[in-house]
Amino acid sequence: MPQRPSEKSARFSQKKPHHTPQTGETPNPRLNKAIAQSGLCSRRKADELIFQGKVKVNGKTIVDPACRIAENDLLEVSGQRLVIAQKHVYLMLHKPIQTVSTAYDPEGRTTVLDLLPDQYRSVRLFPIGRLDYFSEGLLLITNDGDLANALMHPSFHLPKTYQVTVRGFVPKETLARMQSGMCLEDGTQLLPVEVHAKCLGHDTSLLTMTLHQGINRQIRRMCEQEKLTILKLVRVAYGPLTLGDLALGKVRELSAQELAALSQTRKHAKRTRPPLSRSKNTPQRPKSTQSR
Repeated sequence: MPQRPSEKSARFSQKKPHHTPQTGETPNPRLNKAIAQSGLCSRRKADELIFQGKVKVNGKTIVDPACRIAENDLLEVSGQRLVIAQKHVYLMLHKPIQTVSTAYDPEGRTTVLDLLPDQYRSVRLFPIGRLDYFSEGLLLITNDGDLANALMHPSFHLPKTYQVTVRGFVPKETLARMQSGMCLEDGTQLLPVEVHAKCLGHDTSLLTMTLHQGINRQIRRMCEQEKLTILKLVRVAYGPLTLGDLALGKVRELSAQELAALSQTRKHAKRTRPPLSRSKNTPQRPKSTQSR
């Protein structure tokens, strides 16, 4: 593995492939930030790839993460060409069922990106987190890799609220177990869930559930363990963002106020993240995939 160059040698050993911005001109992004914003990986991982000699700009290997690159530069990581994002896009999609929360599906199923208007087709976008194939509701889509990596990191516990329609009535004992922090049958210890039940009549109930962690298919696994049959599962809020009256399958851009609120909530979640409680039989940390 190539030795990590010193800051001085990295700074002077090669010619930067960019021009120096003039006064008042917006500077081109640093190499590590450009890689992170592409959605490939976090900025820290980008630094590692750069020091390992796996990053090329215009065909030349660059080992300085602080090197600035221009929009028309050719950026490659391990032979994969990346698009240098200049303008960030932040979208809210009301995901329908039978749609996969990925940019590409090898089985040819409809992806969430297939639902976007033509004006966004030329931008390399990706979803933040996931909703499973038979779940619907609020899903964020962006080309801001820094934001996506931060929000999906297990250390962030932004609350996510779901409305879950189930068959039958929900006993108080079931609600109490969910509220106190269930232990799943495979030993996964869950944080307490805020849950309220409402009888809808016709032998159905509506559960409003707020989660603070990202356990894979958490709601479905909780309901299955409690012998509850899910008829419909909709994410209605993600941190400070709410689905509102956004129609099924439609998309809209986040407002400046929503972006500011998301940024503030993200900072607050980082400072006050709750500890993950574990039972004596579950010493391992649950994996996070952010799907429900």
